[in-house]
Amino acid sequence: MIGRMQGMNSDTDTAAVSASGMIDFSALAERIRRWGGELGFSGVGIARADASEATPGLERWLALGRHGGMDYMAKHAALRSSPEALVPGTRSIISARLPYWQPGMESERVLADANLAYISRYALGRDYHKTIRQRLQKLADRIGTAIQEADSEFDFAFRAFSDSAPVLEVEFARQSGIAWRGKHTLSLTREGSWHFLGELYTNLPLPPDAPIKPHCGSCRRCIDACPTGAIIEPYEVDARLCISYLTIELSGAIPIELRPAIGNRIYGCDDCQLCCPWNSFARSGDPDFAVRNGLDTISLVELFAWTEAGFLERLAGSPIRRIGHERWLRNIAVALGNGCPDAATFTALESRANHESPLVREHVQWAITQLRHKRA
Repeated sequence: MIGRMQGMNSDTDTAAVSASGMIDFSALAERIRRWGGELGFSGVGIARADASEATPGLERWLALGRHGGMDYMAKHAALRSSPEALVPGTRSIISARLPYWQPGMESERVLADANLAYISRYALGRDYHKTIRQRLQKLADRIGTAIQEADSEFDFAFRAFSDSAPVLEVEFARQSGIAWRGKHTLSLTREGSWHFLGELYTNLPLPPDAPIKPHCGSCRRCIDACPTGAIIEPYEVDARLCISYLTIELSGAIPIELRPAIGNRIYGCDDCQLCCPWNSFARSGDPDFAVRNGLDTISLVELFAWTEAGFLERLAGSPIRRIGHERWLRNIAVALGNGCPDAATFTALESRANHESPLVREHVQWAITQLRHKRA
């Protein structure tokens, strides 16, 4: 989402003149934080357009191949490291946090019931990309109006992101003081990690906020809780082992040795968040992310019966839809194979045994074999 408030040319020298003239950017920064709160964001901060501190870690992670099949991570690494290269003229980054946790989510109970499907809590409601970008657009509109009132000659330019471009979101959240990077690599606050991040890349010379210090201490619960050992050391995840990667990003077959550890998780994984002490202080999230289609407590057998048309219709406006029906069936087949060897499960799997997709057929056959071993 790109925007520009028309005025004069947006070259750096002109912007600097305006900054020293009619616009009070310190006062504007305060108003931006207040406006963000009015729009529902639980935290808004400002960072410099400088990712140099995080770049060495990113380059090392890529060099070790820990991004797995996410080739776009390596392809656009330079853009992640240089906001100016992604959006020319960027001088400040406004980072915003929007909570999504909904009251009544029974995560532990669902994980403990092999007949139920566990879907990462962030994906139970509306697709966050659109919600956050719309809120950021409203924030940018307010900023643009204020700038025009102060200096009609200043050409305000911005671009809004929410997990939609090569942006080091957690790094800018840290720099802007709205979150720190937890040992599970997710952004974390004293109210937990159940939130989304979004950014406005702007050409405004806003004063940056102070970075937030981490408050994980000696805790390593997230590391110990990871079902596949994907958090190989504090602050570093090997995506190739991560259940979220395996069920969402991976397009091919899930490695056989990792399938049993997936359990009944069919889209993402929250184990490293569920065990985090800070999440006990989580507040109710934005109503946009309320549970849809009963996905928080629905059976694997029921989901496995969804046709492709039903999948697309029911999950319209959901982030789950992007993995497609084939991967959806692949994931559920693995979960069924990790479940109970009862008649309903066998019937469900056998209904897809001759599926047109070789990927689905292979995972279904694996699941049937697993259940037969259990029953024997």
